[in-house]
Amino acid sequence: MIPIEYLLTAAAVLLLASIIASRASGRLGVPALLIFLAVGMLAGSEGPGGIHFDDPYLAQFLGVIALSLILFAGGLDTHWRSVRPVLRSGIALSSIGVFATAVLVGWFSSAIMGFSLYEGLLLGAIISSTDAAAVFSVLRSRKVSLRGNLKPLLELESGSNDPMAVMLTIGFIGILLSSGNSIPGMIPMIIRQVALGAAIGYIMGKSMVMLLNRIKLEYSGLYPVFSLSLVIFTYGTAASIGGNGFLAVYISGLLMGNQNFIHKTSLKRFHDGLAWLMQISMFLTLGLLVFPSKLLQVIETGLLVSVFLMLVARPAGVFLTLVGSGMSFREKTMVSWVGLRGAVPIILATFPLLAGISGADVIFNMVFFIVLTSALIQGSTIPIVARWLKVDAPITEKARYPLECEPTENMSCNLVEIEIPDDSAVIGKQLVDAGFPEGVLIVLVNRAGELFIPGGNTVVMRGDKFLVLSDESLLPVVRGILEKKNVKPSRQRHE
Repeated sequence: MIPIEYLLTAAAVLLLASIIASRASGRLGVPALLIFLAVGMLAGSEGPGGIHFDDPYLAQFLGVIALSLILFAGGLDTHWRSVRPVLRSGIALSSIGVFATAVLVGWFSSAIMGFSLYEGLLLGAIISSTDAAAVFSVLRSRKVSLRGNLKPLLELESGSNDPMAVMLTIGFIGILLSSGNSIPGMIPMIIRQVALGAAIGYIMGKSMVMLLNRIKLEYSGLYPVFSLSLVIFTYGTAASIGGNGFLAVYISGLLMGNQNFIHKTSLKRFHDGLAWLMQISMFLTLGLLVFPSKLLQVIETGLLVSVFLMLVARPAGVFLTLVGSGMSFREKTMVSWVGLRGAVPIILATFPLLAGISGADVIFNMVFFIVLTSALIQGSTIPIVARWLKVDAPITEKARYPLECEPTENMSCNLVEIEIPDDSAVIGKQLVDAGFPEGVLIVLVNRAGELFIPGGNTVVMRGDKFLVLSDESLLPVVRGILEKKNVKPSRQRHE
């Protein structure tokens, strides 16, 4: 037995190495997930680290926990206002789009690899979900964003398409294990999982807010522990009764993030940090699980499936589901190209291993290779493609303010930054004469990068950015005052 202090030291070294190495992802233009996987592979039994790890059950167990917490944090940080305009398109992409991708890849895989149709469909289901979070990490590192509704659409898709991939994977494994099962027989299972998962997610999302506001814990440090327990309980409850636990935790996070509850800012920060820890741990574990020498055996077929996925299956699924969405050809093409594969397919690839499916080891190595090629090819070219399609937009760096607002159950305050337009009617006026309603405070002014506390006689200047403290309901009024244009009086003729 290896002494526990050695295990803890090795785990800390791997985490530190991954965090430090992730700084290179921006310079290299590749997603951080690829760096984390590489560190795990180097630490594995066939790398310099020499750590032998060959336990698919433990990898799957850690992956399910990690994915639950990552999805909850993603829902918690999703603003309903931004996803509402793309809700229909996002749901279509995460359901019909995922199914179409799985079917096309399944057909192609069975045609070139000698798989049966259902074995091919299982492979297609496993790699059908996307990881748009990795896309945005690449865009941020290159100081590039996406125009219009592209960003919220991709965020919604990435947060909601994993449950569909899980259900399809479980369904096709069931068909392979029992000759009595069929694709039409999967439909009741999918409906049940979606219905129960959505119901539990809605109930828990509402209940979490109520419990956090009313439990009144004596120590503030217990609130993150309490919320963590509720997330795990949500997944476990939904999965135990036949629902989709991943869908449940995402919906609960989405509902919770768009309501007011005690310690909201600190809890969002806690779950964001926890999600990063889970991502790194998950990628390291999966990197340890793979044997690089076995990847060499699937290079040829892996490249063919990867190219088909990127150039045929994903675009076909996107263009099919976005018919009538009003998006341009360029925008649909961009959505097609950012179908980056992440850790979820690798986690799902452990399912057939544990189920004892014939050829499961080949499927696992294929999935791992496809994820690597997707991260390398798509991940490194996303900024270039965005500029080529003219759907890119510069990222504006947000100023950091030394103030935070913690809304409570009885107070829906908000602290937001509002930039003064160049043609605003309040330019040149003192704050006391701007006409702000009672209950609105301009707590800080950002003028050319310098922060100061304003007074009533502070004159508004072009380019100012105000940090406004206000009740949520008054913010539209404040924006209307600050964004009202200065109309110059027209000259009148006097006869």
